[in-house]
Amino acid sequence: MPTRFLSAALAAALVTATSPVLAQSQAPDAVTGTELSTAHLPAIVMPYSNFASPEARALAGRLMHEPPFVFGDDVARARAHYGRYNDDRLAEVRALYATRDERQTLGGVPVDVVLPTQGVSERNADRVLINVHGGAWMWGSGSGALVEAIPIAAVGRIKVVAIDYRLAPEHRYPAASEDVAAVYRELLKTYRPENIGLYGCSAGGVVVAQATAWFQTHNLPVPGAIGTFCGTGSGYGGDSVFLGQATTGGTAPPPAAAERIGIPNPYMEGVPLDNPEAYPATDDAVIARFPPTLLLAGGRDFAASTLTTMHRRLAAVGVKSDLYLFDGLWHAFFVWPDLPESKEAYGLIARFFDLNLGAARPASVSGS
Repeated sequence: MPTRFLSAALAAALVTATSPVLAQSQAPDAVTGTELSTAHLPAIVMPYSNFASPEARALAGRLMHEPPFVFGDDVARARAHYGRYNDDRLAEVRALYATRDERQTLGGVPVDVVLPTQGVSERNADRVLINVHGGAWMWGSGSGALVEAIPIAAVGRIKVVAIDYRLAPEHRYPAASEDVAAVYRELLKTYRPENIGLYGCSAGGVVVAQATAWFQTHNLPVPGAIGTFCGTGSGYGGDSVFLGQATTGGTAPPPAAAERIGIPNPYMEGVPLDNPEAYPATDDAVIARFPPTLLLAGGRDFAASTLTTMHRRLAAVGVKSDLYLFDGLWHAFFVWPDLPESKEAYGLIARFFDLNLGAARPASVSGS
């Protein structure tokens, strides 16, 4: 979904997340009362990226000037709004990509199984992908999940299982990790772990990282590869929380938000920042056991900083990882299937899993 829709909620929520470590590091200036390294930027005019496509430029201009959708505490209203939004994107996706989908239940969890109309390729006959949809943990089931699953199934000619995990605020962490694990455990009856990949966008990208950590302490093997897009195994923070909002028509959070890294969402409420299953990037031993990881986001995505930081941390512990930032693009941009950048992203995702699924992996990574 466009960052514009999330900006008001993000700006308000970021103030509520806490990070004692960063808070202790701030040293206010005695005269101005602000931290010495804080940049007080003058008003500037920032043209759109000349690296982005004309189609992205046109869509960005339209989205930036749409009024923000503010739902307050009315989750039902938000679900109805984003349901219509995702239905529109799904119609666009179906017009471009030929697949068939079927509603099933795996491990007690509702899923949509998506297959390319032209058939799964011979190379992918023994492979499967699990998709974990975005939607701020509060919406995105159904059409939102299919928007993420259909292009990858079609472009990669691979079976994709999109999980309809339990949503907040009715459910809290670790409900989504439990649901992903239940589906994964069921698929392990048919597929080897090295032939199973997981990917997700936004909240789904965070859940993929969380579930990968969850597997380690719940007697489940390492999957073949994962993709965490526009969200990953870390709290939101860094420059992009401010610059991403300012450059996509949103409202930047107050300066105090720089002191607080977390995931400001009802789903994560009360979860300690040092919980390595909830925030895997905080524990080198946990992420050292991650499989090859693809990280992908827009350059103007409020999540860009957390993606680049996770990439560095994975590299530091020797995990193979690829990072792609699409200059000028916004949060979850690839739900707009007509964009050249979206089509490029689908190809990158399909190719990443094609190259990394099937490698020999340890049979189990049971935690102590």
